[in-house]
Amino acid sequence: MTSSDRSRTAISPRDFSARPVGSGRGIRPIRRLGAALMAGAALALPLAGVGGTMLAPMPASAAPLPQSFAPLAEQVMPAVVNISTTQEVERPGGPQGLPFDLPENSPFRQFFEPFMQNAPRDAPRVVNALGSGFIIDPDGYVVTNNHVIDSATEIKVTLEDKSQYTAKLIGTDPLTDVALLKIDAGRKLPAVNFGDSDAARVGDWVLAVGNPFGLGGSVTAGIVSARNRNIHAGPYDDFLQIDAAINQGNSGGPVFNGNGEVIGINTAIASPNGGSVGIGFSIPAKIASRVVTQLKETGSIQRGWLGVEIQPLTPEIAEALGMDEPAGALVARVLPGSPAGDAGLERGDVVTGVDGQPVTDARDLTRRIGDMPPDQRITLDVRRGGDSRQIKVKLGERPQDMASVRGEPGQGGGAGEAVASLGVRLAPLDDALRQRLGIDPSVNGVAVVDMLAPDAGPGGRPGGDGPELQPGDVIEQVGGTSVDRPSQVTALVDEARERGRDHVLLLVARGNESRFVAVPIQ
Repeated sequence: MTSSDRSRTAISPRDFSARPVGSGRGIRPIRRLGAALMAGAALALPLAGVGGTMLAPMPASAAPLPQSFAPLAEQVMPAVVNISTTQEVERPGGPQGLPFDLPENSPFRQFFEPFMQNAPRDAPRVVNALGSGFIIDPDGYVVTNNHVIDSATEIKVTLEDKSQYTAKLIGTDPLTDVALLKIDAGRKLPAVNFGDSDAARVGDWVLAVGNPFGLGGSVTAGIVSARNRNIHAGPYDDFLQIDAAINQGNSGGPVFNGNGEVIGINTAIASPNGGSVGIGFSIPAKIASRVVTQLKETGSIQRGWLGVEIQPLTPEIAEALGMDEPAGALVARVLPGSPAGDAGLERGDVVTGVDGQPVTDARDLTRRIGDMPPDQRITLDVRRGGDSRQIKVKLGERPQDMASVRGEPGQGGGAGEAVASLGVRLAPLDDALRQRLGIDPSVNGVAVVDMLAPDAGPGGRPGGDGPELQPGDVIEQVGGTSVDRPSQVTALVDEARERGRDHVLLLVARGNESRFVAVPIQ
């Protein structure tokens, strides 16, 4: 990408799947954002509500609409910097040094011959990119987005007074998209502090400063539109959503509250056209400040690790487990030799609390464990079957390469015994079937070899979120009981129906992952 933004992906507001920013529509990890506030004139509104009902007056503690953001802008702008990077990338094109291949017998060769003779061979192409950042220490520590400086061979930081310095990379954290730089200005620099992002309420005024489109220091204003947004950018998503104008070049820029404290780092936008439409996402200071502290002290990030694959609890799965509400994180797999495995955590357990504090969902558990240091001892509140228990775990360190820890995926792939209540045909696993379907030797259960009706029936969702069961899956458990014969599956599903269950909980292995699925009983 040769534009002045190092953004590489966009997330579609329809399916939140990653796609290149230049492809047009979606969420743009601006990767150069500038959180913003929408400044507007105060309007005199009557207190009469719908149907004449009087609305409650604004509480006295509510912040008044500022007459001007100028004092706040003057206070914080000296600490906001522009970041420019240089990166060497492979030169695209054919062996002639052109950005395309030209056949030997092409009649156009005579026109391009001079360029072909003088074109560099295998020389890398130099790409420049722009972003934003802010100084958090008078000694010259600068915070920005990881994607702003990713793979850069040179990083330049320009201050408000136009002085420019070459920056040293202290450390990065791709999982939260935070990076820490250091410049040596030979003097104390203006700096800003992180504030309490948890105290930011939906509707609070915020100010964003950044370097949109390389124009230099620009200020935008708006409000906090939402909290705890998950845009599927990583395992620790917990973004603030703001309605300020955020564009390419704003990535890494700060979002300030009314006290001049940084409560967020701009990192992505949702956009159908690549420009700002008032939906921006910022990394909360609560997350960023912890990452920056670790990077400053050690240059790297260490996170606690349980060693489990978890999934959200849907109302259907909660009902199948006999739970009143879908609160907690469902353990779909315990990795061999992991801290969770050593402590006795099992598939099908629901983690409902950590050290006495309730776990709301799978994302909550992931973030809380990741915030803890390796070797910390914790107590998990766990629901297993109909019982509650506590399990003590000593956390490990999250591996850098999670794919190698999980193992390689298998392949899906026939005829078997019909189980009408699930809408599938099942067959016991033997060596021949394992080989034909590409099922790992460590997986045991009953293989799904065919559907009774393609993409329909209890085993599938026609036109919906995809099939709950599909050929190549292996049913490992039914209602918490391990199975190895189709007749066992039929009997256990019938038993669940007799108990008045509308869904039966299956543990299903697909590829390199095992997940619990609540399948409706026909």
